[in-house]
Amino acid sequence: MGFMNRDIVSIRDFSREDLDSIFGVARRMEKEGYDRGLLKGKRISLLFYEPSTRTRLSFQAAAQSLGADTVWFAGVEGTSVMKGETLKDTIETVANYADAIVIRHPYDGAARWAADITSRRAARGEKKVPVINGGDGRNEHPTQTMLDLYTIAQSQGRIDGLTIAMVGDLKYGRTVHSLAYALGLYSCRIRLVAPEQLQMPHHIISYLASRGVECTLHTSIEEVIGEADILYMTRIQRERFPDENEYNKVRGVYRVTRKTLQPAKPTMRVMHPLPRVDEISVDVDDDSRSYYFKQAGNGVPIRAALLAMVLGGIS
Repeated sequence: MGFMNRDIVSIRDFSREDLDSIFGVARRMEKEGYDRGLLKGKRISLLFYEPSTRTRLSFQAAAQSLGADTVWFAGVEGTSVMKGETLKDTIETVANYADAIVIRHPYDGAARWAADITSRRAARGEKKVPVINGGDGRNEHPTQTMLDLYTIAQSQGRIDGLTIAMVGDLKYGRTVHSLAYALGLYSCRIRLVAPEQLQMPHHIISYLASRGVECTLHTSIEEVIGEADILYMTRIQRERFPDENEYNKVRGVYRVTRKTLQPAKPTMRVMHPLPRVDEISVDVDDDSRSYYFKQAGNGVPIRAALLAMVLGGIS
């Protein structure tokens, strides 16, 4: 499937070959620079119903690096959503102003619904406006996963054959859901470290098993730190918990410090989709194994590559 006008909704919609194509374009942009005339005259709409720093700003930077304009809101205050406007009506309206829509929304499946709306518009003869999922509830965050895979390969030279430990809130964390699905395309080992009540959903573990991925469950970082090539930390998703008391039972359950890293390989890298709360001590920032800020920086080339492929026909 080509990329022109393609919706970016779920990482499961992409093959390994698709991902390789995206990474190739991103690497080329990093090496040769961004074509600031490629998307001149295009307009990207950023609809962020939830808070965001890295996703929103990196999409904005990526669009501008290719010459596109952005129109956006960050939070629903000041928009007609406060008056009761439905997601359907917002998408129907904004599609008139934009060549692509990037959406972050608190409800699982909101990005798919938005893409369905723009597809129906196209079926009515309107211009096709692709939708890019910037994170939908507890569901997925596909562009984060693309930059995560890009970062893993960049830091280790490969993805196949690695041991990747995911730590923290694996139940509510959409970044680890998408990453687990994507790793099913590779030959690697996965270690899932979480309290029992925050372990990875069973359907994702079953998917990994169906793909033949070696996947084990753990409750402490110490069980996996010595073998891990990637330690992928996540924060406890306080805003997803239905009960504050349940959150308080697990807050601060995992914390990585320089001491934690002592048994780790010198080549191991610590990643985190950010923001962090207290799960990575600031003393890790100066350790050669910390990679989370470089990871965040990779949001620009990956998202620029996607925009170039979806709107500019680059391959």
